[in-house]
Amino acid sequence: MSVKSEVSQQEWQARVNLAACYRMVAHYGWDDLVFTHISARVPGPKHHFLINPYGLLFEEVTASSLVKVDLQGNKVMESEYDINPAGFVIHSAVHEARDDAQCVMHLHTTAGVAISVLEQGLQPYSQQSLFPLSGLSYHDYEGVALNPDEKKRLVADLGSTNFMILRNHGLLTCASTIDDTFLGMFIFQRACEIQIQAQSTGEPLRPIDSKILMGIQAQASEVTRSAGGALAWPGILRKLDRMCPDYKE
Repeated sequence: MSVKSEVSQQEWQARVNLAACYRMVAHYGWDDLVFTHISARVPGPKHHFLINPYGLLFEEVTASSLVKVDLQGNKVMESEYDINPAGFVIHSAVHEARDDAQCVMHLHTTAGVAISVLEQGLQPYSQQSLFPLSGLSYHDYEGVALNPDEKKRLVADLGSTNFMILRNHGLLTCASTIDDTFLGMFIFQRACEIQIQAQSTGEPLRPIDSKILMGIQAQASEVTRSAGGALAWPGILRKLDRMCPDYKE
């Protein structure tokens, strides 16, 4: 029996969108073999979420292969795959604490990790940086995320923000939809890339005026809601339909 026939139409659509998200991360070269994760809440009253099968490359993830688990990391639907326990600690912490975080993405991109190492972190050097800086948090590195006790500290640091820099580790975004989570990471990653390239020139840097930044931060909720994920997402799906339509299987 196929997975599609066993789940609701709403869950299947979530699976298709999440698989698409994995494929686009691979397309942009943001993946780290099999070692980062994107999770999404399963529509419905139960607190279940979908996460990648441990061992598959992001370019191999399909709607059917995603693993459905509860907040304790137990599989709630039969699957031949397991999940990464470190990934589960981070993602379950956010899903449990934030009902609005329907999707959580955590990546180890080169530019993202490079920014996470800098003492001053992300700086207002580009228009792209203003979106994450409108609601950005930081979490100090505590080693590989296997300790359940870290969950409460990570959640406290995240607060109500949708963008987080995990020190010496990488980037995290969350949002109420998969498309907004992806677009948030796209802008976040681009801001990091721009900063690293600008700093590498050795030339004096001109940050965005503090009054502009303060205005953005004062309207953080409005800014992040209008990020426009739903506008870009249909085009992304069309791109994937041309490149690798098997993500929907």
